Amino acid sequence: MTEIGIPSITLGQAPQHRFSCSRAGCRDAADWAILWRNPKIHTADRRKTWLACEPHLETLREFLAARDFPLEVRPVSDLDE
Repeated sequence: MTEIGIPSITLGQAPQHRFSCSRAGCRDAADWAILWRNPKIHTADRRKTWLACEPHLETLREFLAARDFPLEVRPVSDLDE
């Protein structure tokens, strides 16, 4: 009898940090939380969160600011458990 192996499928690497950067392709530890909303589709009390490592903070912040999305940048340590 021949055994048939089932290949394991990995859709991505498991995060190595509690909070990882949201920039595509970056999985470094996040230092910053960018809280933002799109006023066309989000109510004033709803905010989304992107996480950023130090090198990607300005890139992500500028992307959102260029669209006139209200945003706030906080240290990731300020996030709720």
